Amino acid sequence: MTKKYFGTDGIRGRVGEFPITPDFMLKLGWAAGMAFRSMGACRILVGKDTRISGYMFESALEAGLSAAGADVMLLGPMPTPAIAYLTRTFHAEAGIVISASHNPHDDNGIKFFSGQGTKLPDEIEHMIEELLDAPMTVVESSKLGKVSRINDASGRYIEFCKSSVPTSTSFAGLKVVIDCAHGATYKVAPSVFKELGAQVTVLSAQPNGLNINDNCGSTHMEQLQAAVLAEHADLGIAFDGDGDRVLMVDHTGAIVDGDDLLFIIARDLHERNKLQGGVVGTLMSNLGLELALADLGIPFVRANVGDRYVIADLLERNWLVGGENSGHIVCFQHTTTGDAIIAALQVLLALRRREESLAQARQALRKCPQVLLNVRFAGGENPIEHPAIKEACERVTVAMAGRGRVLLRKSGTEPLVRVMVEGDDETQVRGYAEELAKLVTEVCA
Repeated sequence: MTKKYFGTDGIRGRVGEFPITPDFMLKLGWAAGMAFRSMGACRILVGKDTRISGYMFESALEAGLSAAGADVMLLGPMPTPAIAYLTRTFHAEAGIVISASHNPHDDNGIKFFSGQGTKLPDEIEHMIEELLDAPMTVVESSKLGKVSRINDASGRYIEFCKSSVPTSTSFAGLKVVIDCAHGATYKVAPSVFKELGAQVTVLSAQPNGLNINDNCGSTHMEQLQAAVLAEHADLGIAFDGDGDRVLMVDHTGAIVDGDDLLFIIARDLHERNKLQGGVVGTLMSNLGLELALADLGIPFVRANVGDRYVIADLLERNWLVGGENSGHIVCFQHTTTGDAIIAALQVLLALRRREESLAQARQALRKCPQVLLNVRFAGGENPIEHPAIKEACERVTVAMAGRGRVLLRKSGTEPLVRVMVEGDDETQVRGYAEELAKLVTEVCA
């Protein structure tokens, strides 16, 4: 069944435009409360990032949940993966995150976690959507949900993050710059790395409700690159607004993306015989990652773009590690969802074990040149399905003889076809990409 409100990662949009409005959030809280309460007694955790609209939507959700008879536990500003963890440890029925992740402050959204700290099953999302279209009711006064605040949530999550590394671990002597994107990691991330002994310089940790992801964090790395060089730091760590993405900068100022980080973590687990299977990437993972893992004898599969699909593939295969080049890294040996702080810690551990710098560690993965071109079309028939385009993609794939890859994707939000070609030879790759883009343009004319 097609979902009316839920996308691949919850419900997201511009604040003040349907469905990201207070009245919708009130109804969503009620619908979620009714859905979970139908299964028995119901406690739901609610956390948020630092954008200003979080106050408004937190209050609206709280009222709707209470009207449905669900008890509410408020966490305040906390990373998205922290809410997944705390939902499990409090044995709550669900967790709700008010966040638009790496988007600017004038967007917001809602993500749900199950009581197991995982994405909601489709059947529960469908149940919530059906209730959203039903008249809102209120339980009798004696059964209204109660609201409390978890005052030690940050401390609990900090200790959980630290528990993902051996108790003997010390990062003493490591000089790190952390960019918190004025987002949900602003309190906890600096504490985690400081308490583990690192010398930490903190950037973008003064949220004012409007500056989340504003020229900072994992979507704007320039400030972090400059700070790493100015501080003569060993590396820099950039989080996104809700703390489920991480990118790094090595001591030379070079950006280290999710493919690099995934490789470093997977190689470390493989060398210690703890990998359990292989690695899940996505359709956008660089071919160099696949080839580098193959050289180590590590299986690699591609899921659709989106951490939801990476997680589903990991669960199906009973594998532990997966991620996206955008910095969503999933380490199932420690947690149930993508967690930027946990992933960063695993990278630092791997570097310590090999006594390598980040710059040295990433050299084992040679990225293939990748060209991505966007071609606008007028809508209507999907140009990717056109026989001439299919034939051209097959021809280019054969010509690259296993050392290259072609991917055409239709944008989910704009009338665009994204033409991506990667391979060993940058000149050849660009030529093929421009050839395919021109063909898409001609077909769509």
